[in-house]
Amino acid sequence: MEALRLEWADGVPKLSVTAAMARRELVTTVTSPVGTAAVVGWAGSARDRVAGARGLLDAFARPGAAPHLPDGDYAAVLVCRDRVLLLRDEQARVPLFFRASGGRVSAVGTSARHLSGGAELERRYFCRYLTGYLAQPHWELTPFSGVCRVLGGEVVELSTTGQIRGRVRRRARQASEPTAQAADDPGGAARVLRRALENAVARRLGGTTACHVSGGTDSTSVALLAARLLAAGDGPGDLVLLAGRFRTGELAGEQPYLDEAMEEIRRHAPAARLVGVEADDVSDFDDFEHHAEDADEPHAHAFRAPFWSRLHAAASGLGCDVLMTGCGADPVVDANPLYLHKLARTGQLRQMTAQARAWAQGGERGLRDVVAANVVRPTLPLATERVTAALNRRGTVLGGLGGFARPRWLRRGFARAHGYRGASLAEARFVFGRRPEESLYDAANYIAAPDPLSWRRARQDGFLLSHPFLDPEVITAVRRLPAEAMFRPGRPKAVLREAMADLLPDGVRGRTAKIPFDQLYARGLHRHGDDLIDLCRSARHPLITEMFDVETLCQAVREARLGTGDAYSWDRLNSTLALVAWLEGLGRHPLPHDVAVPVSVDS
Repeated sequence: MEALRLEWADGVPKLSVTAAMARRELVTTVTSPVGTAAVVGWAGSARDRVAGARGLLDAFARPGAAPHLPDGDYAAVLVCRDRVLLLRDEQARVPLFFRASGGRVSAVGTSARHLSGGAELERRYFCRYLTGYLAQPHWELTPFSGVCRVLGGEVVELSTTGQIRGRVRRRARQASEPTAQAADDPGGAARVLRRALENAVARRLGGTTACHVSGGTDSTSVALLAARLLAAGDGPGDLVLLAGRFRTGELAGEQPYLDEAMEEIRRHAPAARLVGVEADDVSDFDDFEHHAEDADEPHAHAFRAPFWSRLHAAASGLGCDVLMTGCGADPVVDANPLYLHKLARTGQLRQMTAQARAWAQGGERGLRDVVAANVVRPTLPLATERVTAALNRRGTVLGGLGGFARPRWLRRGFARAHGYRGASLAEARFVFGRRPEESLYDAANYIAAPDPLSWRRARQDGFLLSHPFLDPEVITAVRRLPAEAMFRPGRPKAVLREAMADLLPDGVRGRTAKIPFDQLYARGLHRHGDDLIDLCRSARHPLITEMFDVETLCQAVREARLGTGDAYSWDRLNSTLALVAWLEGLGRHPLPHDVAVPVSVDS
């Protein structure tokens, strides 16, 4: 989807924005003596987007300036007197691309497809994509040759004629250093987290703010903080509490927790509107081809789009301009099991064994499983996957398939010719890195970014999803907390529960497990398994048969339908099916022609 466009005519930059996005205040433009800025999303504060855009322009327009990136969910183009800057926030919520050749940029926009101009498909990208769903946001490659991605936290500097001068990665501002007594003070870590999370929620409050509430600790915490901030008079604004309701099946077990959470939130904000979206009839893979084909790039989570689309539509109907979720809390605020890897590599084997034993007892797992997952696998990820696949395959396509190894339906020749092994190594290094206990937070962020469904629907909905737990301030604060301050055997997210102890209702605060969405996935495969197999067999795009052994892929769908495999293998299958549908839709759906509004760049 195109939100802004920058092109050059006779060597002069010409900036335009999409009229519909500007009307919904999803694109903000400001002009000052130093230049012009077009900001998609928001920088600084969701409520005051003009001030955020102006602050971004003032901070980066000075020659030689190298400021920290402001908080927010944004992509921006700054056209100054002597240069042009392209930048995105560190979390990379809003996409931004440029078309380049010979070191010169000819166009910039938020849609890779719009910039492609019928360019040849980039086969290396598809190998990268197929290594795992974390691949897209942190790789420069796009599906189209000659179209490059501005990376999260990157500032690309161009001359006024489009010549690339430099590309620099910048960090967001850092949270204040927590006290050294956080490990010894039982409440120290909780206070650090509470302060950072309150700030993150406050930055995201809009005119009408929606909070997705599921009855879990994470989403309830975000909604409670939003309710309390609004009740305390932190600016005008309305609150909408959005929930998917399941009356039957295993997900109906979430209803008592959801009711308790809603009641407590309403106690702080009596005027909050409760919107329950009936979801008993929804399943994964409903209208799959539509959700997968319309994306700008292959959308690995397109199978789950039907549920989220229903919630988005309800929030949009009420005029919400922000929708906050609890996404990201699981890895960010829970004790980090990859800390065991640090103990092992620094020679603290006795302490590592004691900690691993506590992890095993708390999670009802074997000691060997804990060490294998958090010490051995991060050290040798590809070798571990090969061994696991060899031991667990047992004649199935999905058995033993992990996050990096080549799935059997991807043709060996294609993988070898277009760098699949190198892509697997790059993905493994990103997920685990030299210090896996730190890489966990970066990987967690990219699970939620750039959220293609939220982006594709933004023009009609008027908002983008926003995730306070993945705010740079929250992540920085948690990273600086000592591991012993976060670890409570058998008590997941103990620090979050302590941080929110005065707000969370007893039932929500005391629960340690949440019912997963496996029911929606199983029901979706049962309903649509034959359609998915037909999609693969009837596909006509030549790259599909070049990449995939279609019958092996169909066998994988049948196995998943029977319950074979695990979360890793299902992710690989879902990503592949989304790619098949996306390729089929390339020539089937013409690009929309949005009304473009020129923006003056005269200083």
